[in-house]
Amino acid sequence: MTNLQDNSTSITPTPVIDLDNAQLSFGEKAKRVDVLKGINLCIDAGETVGVLGASGAGKTSLLMVMAGLENVTGGTIALADYDITNMPEDALAALRRDKVGIVFQAFRLIASMTALQNVSIPLELAGNSDATARASAALESVGLGHRLHHLPDQMSGGEQQRVAIARAIAPNPRILLADEPTGNLDSTTGEKVIKTLFESAANAGAALVLVTHDAGLAARCSRIIQIEDGKLAADSKQKAAG
Repeated sequence: MTNLQDNSTSITPTPVIDLDNAQLSFGEKAKRVDVLKGINLCIDAGETVGVLGASGAGKTSLLMVMAGLENVTGGTIALADYDITNMPEDALAALRRDKVGIVFQAFRLIASMTALQNVSIPLELAGNSDATARASAALESVGLGHRLHHLPDQMSGGEQQRVAIARAIAPNPRILLADEPTGNLDSTTGEKVIKTLFESAANAGAALVLVTHDAGLAARCSRIIQIEDGKLAADSKQKAAG
């Protein structure tokens, strides 16, 4: 397949996320649960998208499908010009590493590594010779320049979340996906982190998708989609507040 090392930041006219009748189900027969029910959605480079919906509506599942961390059970999905519907896991992992930045609700930091190491490792695996410098700059951008050499258990939950955000933005990905990125942060720190996410996406020409319960945060995006019972209930574009 095409070399995934190119980290181009140019905005292309084709969608960087393209879901065609995407479905996600678990279980079989009477125990089958339909989580996503035929989602049709295209997101272009440079778009900022807020995803709203009640708990259990399918927001996080949609994000997991977009990240290639859950395989659709029906329909197709393409990321960054690659059809990932049946892509082998090794190729998917390389695509995520080079093209997709993900901020999980669970931070998924490596406990035995410092903040700097947690952010540097994905860059080193991608072959970036300036991995340490880029990781340090990303941590500085989220206000953790003084925590570079601290382990996760030496930091607060909010600081750990900021390390996870720094890890996501450091590679300048084409796609940034964030699941409740300010859920563990106070209002002042949350504002700084959101500003960093928007600026990082803009600088990279990336698509930014924010799953959130906060309608005010979603309103800062250029587009808002509403998920209800696994379906796309509303999709509106607006003037972004950033």
